[in-house]
Amino acid sequence: MAWLLGALFALIVAGGAYWKRSLTLSGAIAAWVMGTVYFGAGNVLWFGILLVFFLSSSLLSKFKQANKAELEKSYAKTGTRDAGQVFANGGAGMLLCILNAIWPHPGWVYAFIGVMAAATADTWATEWGGLSRRPPRSVLTGKVVPPGTSGGVTLLGSTAAALGGLMIACFGWLFAAMAGMEGSSGGAFIMAGVIGGLVGAFTDSFLGATVQVMHRCRVCGKEVEVLSHCGQPTEPVRGWGWMNNDAVNFLSSCIGGIAAFALALLL
Repeated sequence: MAWLLGALFALIVAGGAYWKRSLTLSGAIAAWVMGTVYFGAGNVLWFGILLVFFLSSSLLSKFKQANKAELEKSYAKTGTRDAGQVFANGGAGMLLCILNAIWPHPGWVYAFIGVMAAATADTWATEWGGLSRRPPRSVLTGKVVPPGTSGGVTLLGSTAAALGGLMIACFGWLFAAMAGMEGSSGGAFIMAGVIGGLVGAFTDSFLGATVQVMHRCRVCGKEVEVLSHCGQPTEPVRGWGWMNNDAVNFLSSCIGGIAAFALALLL
C-alpha cells in the first residue's frame, strides 16, 4: 500500500511540476520514480524532505527570474530541471533511503539530512547569490570574479546556503516526530543540516573552481558551463571532461552527507 500511495503522490507532484514547467518530461519521470521509492521504502520524513527541497528550490528559481536571466545563459542547467538534475540532487538520498529500509540505522537519517541540506544549500546559494549587489569572490583566491563564474561566492549566497540547510534540518526534525522516530534530537538535526549544507555548498564551489569542465565563449570571452554562448560554439578551457554540473552536484551532496554522518557518530 505504501508503494501505491507513494506512486500516486509522486505522480501528482511530478505532473504538477511538469505542468508548471519546473521539470522537463525526463525530469518528471525521474521525480516520479524517486518519489515512489522515497515514500515506499521510507516514510513521511524521507518523502517530506524531498518535497520541501523541490518546492523551495522551484519557488526560488522563479523569484526575480528576469534579474537572473543573463547569468543563467552561462549555466549548463537552469530552473527547469531534467532527469540528470533530479538524480544529481536526490539520487544519494534515494540510496540512503533504500539502505535504511534494508538495514535501519539513525546514521542513515542524519546522512540523508546532510545530503538534502547540501543540495538545498547549493541551490539557495546560487539563486540568492545571483541577486547579490556585490560581485562574487573566488573560493580559492578570494579575488573578485565576474558574476556567474563557477567557484564564485558571495556573502548573500553563503548566508542563503546556511538558511537552506537550517530549513531542511527543522523540517527533518518535524517529520521525524511525525513518523514517531524515538530519540530524535533537534540539536543533532540542526547541526547536521547546517554543517552538511555549508560543507556541500562550499564543496560545490571548490569543485566548480578547480575540476568542473568549463568552456570559453569565442565571442565575449566569458568562461561558461554551456557548449554554446552568444550564438556560437564554445571551446573547452579547463576541468575534467566527465565533471559536469550534475556530477559536481552529486559529489557535493555526498560529501555534505558524509559530514553530517560523521557528526552524528560524534554526537
